[in-house]
Amino acid sequence: MAKTPTTSAGQHPAPNQAPGRHLKSLVRGDEVIIGGMITEYLRPSLIKHYCHAGFDFVFIEYEHTFFGPADIVDTVLCARDNGLPVIAKTPQLERAEVAKLLECGVVGIQLPRTETREQVETLRSYMKFPPHGSRAVAPGWGNSSYVVPTDWNVWMAEQDEETTVVVHIETRLGYQNAEEIISTPGVDMVYVGPGDFSVEMGHPGDYDHPDVAGPMQEILALCRKHDVPFGTTPSGTEAARSLVAQGASFFEAVDELTLILEGAVRLIRDFRGDNSPIPDVKR
Repeated sequence: MAKTPTTSAGQHPAPNQAPGRHLKSLVRGDEVIIGGMITEYLRPSLIKHYCHAGFDFVFIEYEHTFFGPADIVDTVLCARDNGLPVIAKTPQLERAEVAKLLECGVVGIQLPRTETREQVETLRSYMKFPPHGSRAVAPGWGNSSYVVPTDWNVWMAEQDEETTVVVHIETRLGYQNAEEIISTPGVDMVYVGPGDFSVEMGHPGDYDHPDVAGPMQEILALCRKHDVPFGTTPSGTEAARSLVAQGASFFEAVDELTLILEGAVRLIRDFRGDNSPIPDVKR
């Protein structure tokens, strides 16, 4: 799903080589980048499968799930060792929650229900070191793949470049304040959450209804106006192509439960000779 044929999407950097900066470079490159979502099975083996499949980054759904801290750390470290950048939702806009994700090696923090510029500025403060923010120092942990820095000033500057602020617009208020949010200095990526967005717009689950798709396209246009990469989770490849034509830069495309279910349904139908279309198993 290329904008132009020349990119490095789908190709991962060498282990431990600045995954955050790699992500920022990819999302501003010539090709749409595709993320594999994790919603249930937080395991290093899933990371390996996502790498083999060619995903460009991983998104961890940490707002609605009950992941254990050790599982998060092991999975994120595996992703870093395989050159796969990780974006994770923070469960809430709280300093310690953001810090723990950053220190285990997550490079992108995605803020659910982003509704104001003040929220974005608070998140950015938690993610950046002084003088740009208020992040507490924790050198040599997962944030740098357990390489202890010899020069803290250099390391802190590199960490500020590594961290990626991802706003997550999914409410009517977020839509109303979209330009204020998108134009906030330091915003690296904008994601529209189609599930809650479709609920807020009065058409639950219908991502392609004009009352849902229209406002989403308005947000995309604002992203282009302010030169901020836009992404979402499309209803399917046809909707994705339409968004790409309008300038979308990334997709948090599919989660592992959907892939398992789709694969299982397809296999059973193939064995039984059932040629009817595979039902929509979008979650």
